Amino acid sequence: MRVCLTVAYEGTNYHGWQVQPNGITIESVLNQALSDLLGEPIAVTGASRTDAGVHSMGNVAVFDTDTRIPAEKISYALNQRLPLDIVVQESKEVAADFHPRRCESRKTYEYRILNRRFRDPLRRYDTYFYYYDLDVERMRQAALYLVGEHDFRSFCSVHTCAETTVRTVYTLDVDKAGDVISIRICGNGFLYNMVRIIAGTLIQVGSGMIAPEQVKDILELRERAAAGPTAPACGLTMLGIVF
Repeated sequence: MRVCLTVAYEGTNYHGWQVQPNGITIESVLNQALSDLLGEPIAVTGASRTDAGVHSMGNVAVFDTDTRIPAEKISYALNQRLPLDIVVQESKEVAADFHPRRCESRKTYEYRILNRRFRDPLRRYDTYFYYYDLDVERMRQAALYLVGEHDFRSFCSVHTCAETTVRTVYTLDVDKAGDVISIRICGNGFLYNMVRIIAGTLIQVGSGMIAPEQVKDILELRERAAAGPTAPACGLTMLGIVF
């Protein structure tokens, strides 16, 4: 039986999703808890390998098992064995050939910026604190240049192993509620650090360091050095995946 999990986590205490030789990860914790629960070695396959410190409301992972426990009941038993900052939102049986990284999907991420004079200790883990005033309208104008199918090489870490840097961004919205600016992006897939580099570039636009229309030039240059810095991981949350 192949089981699909929808997993939410607060990523502050983890070295990202993927198993690492010298650090605790979301994947390693899930593998251990599932192996203990089901009495067989389990290795999950995740849809998105989020970085250290990145959060998720709905990452997706699959695994194969010989258990007689109904798939929909696994989430309840598993959550009893997981730490408080990892919660399985749903478990269900899927087709034996379903693979979360090999089928078409829409992934949505949100980057949150706390834009105020002083830090808020209650938002230190899920937002990036930025002191200087940001112009949201300028950020919105710049975001429009990134919607559609483009070569996002400028917005990708130089350490990427991707075969192609062409991706499609379906929507990219910038909104503000109170002191929090949210950058929400939906696409068919994202390159290594792509969302955080887009956020770092839009922050530069909002602070007046670069003009909104320069984002078009940054895209066309296809050079990582042309774009803004990689924004800190703490502000990024994966909202979910639709297959």
